[in-house]
Amino acid sequence: MLTVNPDVAKEGIARAGMAGSERFVRTNYFPTIIYQYDVENCERLNKTLLDLTYAERERDQAGVNKSNTAELGSWHSATMLHKNADYEPLQTEIDTVLSRISQDLSYAKDQVLKVTTMWSIINPPGNGNRAHVHPNSLWSGVYYVQAPEGAGKIEFIDPRTVMIMNQPKYVAKKKRPRDCWTKVNYKPIPGRMIIFPAWLYHGVDSNVSKEKGRAADRVILSFNLNQVRK
Repeated sequence: MLTVNPDVAKEGIARAGMAGSERFVRTNYFPTIIYQYDVENCERLNKTLLDLTYAERERDQAGVNKSNTAELGSWHSATMLHKNADYEPLQTEIDTVLSRISQDLSYAKDQVLKVTTMWSIINPPGNGNRAHVHPNSLWSGVYYVQAPEGAGKIEFIDPRTVMIMNQPKYVAKKKRPRDCWTKVNYKPIPGRMIIFPAWLYHGVDSNVSKEKGRAADRVILSFNLNQVRK
């Protein structure tokens, strides 16, 4: 637990646009951090990953039934893809991001963030993912391989207990302050990586793409992350 420094608290006044009123202080604590990273020149990487994903589905038609809607045709691979050398180019990109996260959060120097499980998911039209968390992990991530228009946004849900308490009323038709949002969505964009706390509830909207054949599929690689000793 940290003790609040009064001078730091005063800084919150200016940030909130309340300079000159030191009796009314707003300070934000306990943030939920979500990282976004765009891989440059991702076309070749995505083509390779797309081929690998469909080849994996051919080898394992049944796949795994987790948050995906397998009964509607969604396919989820086994979770050990990080041990396959074919995925090293993606892991190189992930490791670049993880190094920056460790530096950003002042993680211990004798620890390194590593991918501990990785899997692929194919969501054809009509499919999404139920809200869930990823146990036994520090962070989780998703990399978008193919995402046609309407492929389904990922939605993160406010994890605070305020969600089961009385809900405040807000000014109608006016955007709430970001600190008061209870949900946030990210549009899937090929080449984009989203990394988020593994405990943060999230789900995926149904794919409503109008493309034909495999071009309509939402294809992603997802992964879990933990610290391991160097």
